[in-house]
Amino acid sequence: MKIHILGVCGTFMGGIALLAKQLGHQVSGSDTNVYPPMSTQLEEQGIKLCHGYDSEPLHSEPDLVIVGNALSRGNPAVEYTLDKGLPYLSGPEFLARYVLQGRWVLAIAGTHGKTTTSSMLAWILEYSGLKPGFLIGGVTHNFDVSARLGDTPFFVVEADEYDSAFFDKRSKFVHYRPRTLAINNIEFDHADIFPDLDAIKRQFHHLIRTVPGSGLIITPLSSENVDDVIETGCWTAIESFSTRSHNPDSTSGWHTPDCSAAGNQFNVAFGDQTLGQVNWSLIGEHNVANALAAIAAARHAGVPPTHAIDALSCFKGVKRRMELRATVNDINIYDDFAHHPTAIATTLEGLRQQVQNERIIAVLEPRSNTMKMGVHQHTLAASLKAADHVILYQPDNLGWQLDEVAASIGSNARIFNDLPSILSHLQELATTGDHILIMSNGGFENIHQRLIDILEKT
Repeated sequence: MKIHILGVCGTFMGGIALLAKQLGHQVSGSDTNVYPPMSTQLEEQGIKLCHGYDSEPLHSEPDLVIVGNALSRGNPAVEYTLDKGLPYLSGPEFLARYVLQGRWVLAIAGTHGKTTTSSMLAWILEYSGLKPGFLIGGVTHNFDVSARLGDTPFFVVEADEYDSAFFDKRSKFVHYRPRTLAINNIEFDHADIFPDLDAIKRQFHHLIRTVPGSGLIITPLSSENVDDVIETGCWTAIESFSTRSHNPDSTSGWHTPDCSAAGNQFNVAFGDQTLGQVNWSLIGEHNVANALAAIAAARHAGVPPTHAIDALSCFKGVKRRMELRATVNDINIYDDFAHHPTAIATTLEGLRQQVQNERIIAVLEPRSNTMKMGVHQHTLAASLKAADHVILYQPDNLGWQLDEVAASIGSNARIFNDLPSILSHLQELATTGDHILIMSNGGFENIHQRLIDILEKT
């Protein structure tokens, strides 16, 4: 088939493009946000990218149009597709129909940690010789691509609760029918499509309804929101996981009898049996929890925990998840996808444990739809408390002012309305031994490389 994908550079839709290409289809795509690493990955695989949503790429009448959930009625490409009667599907439906049918699907769901946990799980299966397929919402350093078909029935998918398309408002993950499901956590997010937390819980309940009785659901121990979902109905066996600080007295399920302060070394136990120790480059207690979920999911697919532990010791992490982009003049520059107060806090706390008393400069672009709506404005200041200096970007399209957040943080917080001013301030502020953590779920006008270039000339 000749397939054209609308919204092709989104992390999920980019993965769909790669899978369609591997299935032997001729693939092209359109998007307005074309930036690395996804754009680079797609072009390397021979997928033609068109900037913008003009209808011209559709004039050759592709056999199928796959529509990303960022597009809505009124979009020129969408209107052309409908007017001409071109066949179209959502990305999740394409994945379910053409890739997942008949496979052992291992799905990683939750508000935070999906990309990292999915990457860990895919790598564990790969390390163990199972050659899985996968679709991950990011680029992992252990693989060359974010999606592939694989050579065995096993398929790892990052299971997002966001809606499927303008014509299908169900969460993406209800299409996937997993046999193994891990739910990392549930919090309120995506305020642009969910009115409240209960609406999100309802979608997770729909997901649980699709897991067979012979499958497995992996959940955090004593998580109120996840427990609420389970209590609405569950027909599948459950295994729990917990980290030391969240459940210090627990020996239930998967847990960590001990863990280094930075989270870069920890023992793995199941019940009262210690199975081995992970030593890796990742930091933060949240990544320890992610690892436990991945180990549990892999065991359900037949991987001995000792193999999973060995695999994680070779896990290199994911691009844009606390990724060290460069060290210039002994100043470390990190790129992180954190866009929710909980993710911001856990990322900063992990970095603080690693660097101890060295200075951390946090730079935040509040870019997600939920952030733009101001839903998290009253918890944002507290999430940044582990940083020594905070730089907040106030874009024109932010629907609220950051002044209250900056005032709550104190004199070490500054607000800027343009990127050149941020770069100028960082050039003046940063000094030897500092750690600059840049947080955004978008390209942030290539701030990382621009900062690197400036510091190299200093």
